[in-house]
Amino acid sequence: MKSQISIENVSKVFGRHKALNNVSLEIKEGEIFALLGPNGAGKTTLISAICGLCRQSSGNIKVNNFDTLTHYKETRNQIGLVPQELPLDGFESVYNSCQFSRGLFGLKDSRDHIEKILKTLSLFDKRDEQIFGLSGGMKRRLLIAKALAHEPKILFLDEPTAGVDVSLRRDIWKLIEDQKKMGVTIILTTHYIEEAEQLADRVGIINSGEIILVKEKTALMSEFSKKTTFIRLSKKLKNLSFMKKNKKISLTENGMTLKLVGINNRSNELQSIVNLLSQNGIAFTEINTVDNSLEDIFLDLVETQ
Repeated sequence: MKSQISIENVSKVFGRHKALNNVSLEIKEGEIFALLGPNGAGKTTLISAICGLCRQSSGNIKVNNFDTLTHYKETRNQIGLVPQELPLDGFESVYNSCQFSRGLFGLKDSRDHIEKILKTLSLFDKRDEQIFGLSGGMKRRLLIAKALAHEPKILFLDEPTAGVDVSLRRDIWKLIEDQKKMGVTIILTTHYIEEAEQLADRVGIINSGEIILVKEKTALMSEFSKKTTFIRLSKKLKNLSFMKKNKKISLTENGMTLKLVGINNRSNELQSIVNLLSQNGIAFTEINTVDNSLEDIFLDLVETQ
C-alpha cells in the first residue's frame, strides 16, 4: 500500500509547552491506524495539524502529496473529521446539518447518500428533528454522519465512541469496517484499547509529544506476547518469602491469587512453582492462563518511558 499521509519532523509549541516533538509518521492508503496514548500525549494536536485546524511550528505534512499548508483546500477536501467535542448548531435539523457539511466542500445535494449514512447510524428516524433534542450518543453519531457527508478518502475519528453504550459502540465499529472496505483510510484515537485491538491494522503509540512505537498490530502483539497465569489459592497468603523474590510472581485479590507474568511453561517454570506451593503446604483450586492483551502492551510501553 502506498503512503497517503506523510508526516516529517513535525513539532508544535504552545507557549512554553511542546505538544509535539519531531514527529515522523507514514499512514498507508486504506488502512485503519490506531493512535494510542495517555491524556495530554499529543494525539489531538497531531490530528489537528494534519486536518489544518492548527499550524505546526516546524516540519511538513502531506496528504496524497499535497502540502497541508500550501495546498490547504486540496488536503482538507480529502479529510473527514469526527472531533471529541460536540460543535453542533442545536437549532438545525439532523438532515440539514449533514447537507450543510456536504455543501461546505462544494458538493451538490445528495439525499440518497445522506439518508444512507443516517440509516447506517440509526439516525434516519430523527432526520427532521432539531439537534438539541438528541441524546449525547445520537449527537456523537451525528458527528460521524457529518464527517462522511462529503465522501472523504480519509476519516479521522478522535475518541468516536466516548460516552456511547456498548451496543452503539459495536454499530460504530461495523461502520468503520465498512468504510475500510470502501477504501477509506481511517485514523482512530481511543481510550478503549479493545477498540484498537478489534479494528486496527497498525498501532502507533505517542507519549509526551513523541511517537515511541509504530507496528503492525499482529506483529506488535506477537513481539510483546507474554502469558499471565493466575493460581487461585485455597487460603489467603500474607507474603511470598518462600518464592525467593521472584519478580515474575505477585499476590493479588488480597492474597488469594498468585499472579505469574511471563512464566515459560515449556521450561517447567510453572511446574516448579506448583511444586514449591505443595512443599510449603499451600493448596490451590484453579490455574488459569491468559494471553497478553494490547492494553497490557500499551501500559508496559508507556510506563517504561
